[in-house]
Amino acid sequence: MLFKNITILDEDFIPRENMYVGIKGEIIDYIGNVEPEIDYGESYDGQGKLLMSGFYNAHAHTPMTLLRGYGENLSLQDWLTKRIFPFENKLNGDSVYAGMLLGIAESLRFGIVSSTDMYYFCDDMAKAVLESGVKNNLSRGVVNFTEDDIDLLPGFIETKHLFENYHNEGNGRLKVDVSLHAEYTSNPKTAEHLAKYAVQTGANIHVHVSETQFEHNECKKKYGMTPVQYLNNYGIFDTKATAAHCVWLENEDFDILADKGVTVASCPVSNLKLASGVCNVPLLLSKGVNVTIGTDSVSSNNSLNMIEEMKFFTVVNKGKQLDPTLITPVDALRAATIAGAKSQGREDCGKLAIGFKADLIVLDLSNANMYPVHNMVTNIVYSASGSDILLTMVDGKVLYKNGEYLTIDLEKAIYNAEKETKRILGELK
Repeated sequence: MLFKNITILDEDFIPRENMYVGIKGEIIDYIGNVEPEIDYGESYDGQGKLLMSGFYNAHAHTPMTLLRGYGENLSLQDWLTKRIFPFENKLNGDSVYAGMLLGIAESLRFGIVSSTDMYYFCDDMAKAVLESGVKNNLSRGVVNFTEDDIDLLPGFIETKHLFENYHNEGNGRLKVDVSLHAEYTSNPKTAEHLAKYAVQTGANIHVHVSETQFEHNECKKKYGMTPVQYLNNYGIFDTKATAAHCVWLENEDFDILADKGVTVASCPVSNLKLASGVCNVPLLLSKGVNVTIGTDSVSSNNSLNMIEEMKFFTVVNKGKQLDPTLITPVDALRAATIAGAKSQGREDCGKLAIGFKADLIVLDLSNANMYPVHNMVTNIVYSASGSDILLTMVDGKVLYKNGEYLTIDLEKAIYNAEKETKRILGELK
């Protein structure tokens, strides 16, 4: 495909007008202000539009679309124990597949090309990923409160099965990570065992960290360590790791994350909605930590709108720390694109640059909310809406365009998601 006469947001987040971008197979092959002589096939008129890297959602539980709006105005513990856990106990492979496919459709609508997911019934999640054409880093969240042999733990058995059967499937679109759900839902020997397996296989690790003050303080009481210190002590950060939330970090936590090269996935909307707190992104950035953006699940968000998430990412610390200079729009764009791709181990993704994978989105610049343009980057983060996204491309293949899904039957996906939700609600009565 050849994008013609289009404004681009280049690899340095600088807008450039009247550009041509040629896609050859999965790769960005040409970027210039002169129409190339090479025939790239179908052409796309870019007048009044902007082309940029797609978004990489660094922390998600995509199948939880079935729980959108189900647990509202509750504390995290009540939300989990009274609403989420009882509902999830009724899930099966069909319901997870239905929720995953609906979530993928929503992700594509909002320009998300890849998500880092933690959940279960992962074979069914993998099926939805491979069928739809998106990218995903998939992991089975391991929970363990027993002293049983970890090798016999269902969550670990599923983790090994996933890695051995799905890692790098779909020409690398699907990657399998190792996931310790959290410090507070496991024990030291589980953490140590998963860490060793991740190092042995070279897999990434995905873990919830210091999401709530209660969780953080209970870990200190129990082990005499913060969750970051605990996870570091048991080897979780000895491989490429993504630590989700990190709201209640303190003192040496920031230096440990920086020294170990851990990615932090900040989830501002979810953390605010559940009143968990605010991640200190400015301090993390000052330490050189790779900070990314995650939506968390739509049961605590309640959408996968990454443009909205970027806006919250920039403004929440300004308000909390009473400093309007903190976190620029470029910081937000970097977190949502190249930093997210890096966290997933996708070194050739996340940039509109020659040789990189063509994971791209097109924004409509013709709507009233995008004028006037004093600064295009500022408009993208603060003024744009998820509904301004016209096209989403993954590995050079258009998956969403002008309201149509090319790999997903949206009507069927909605029907199946509603059917599974009604079944579960009926069983909960």
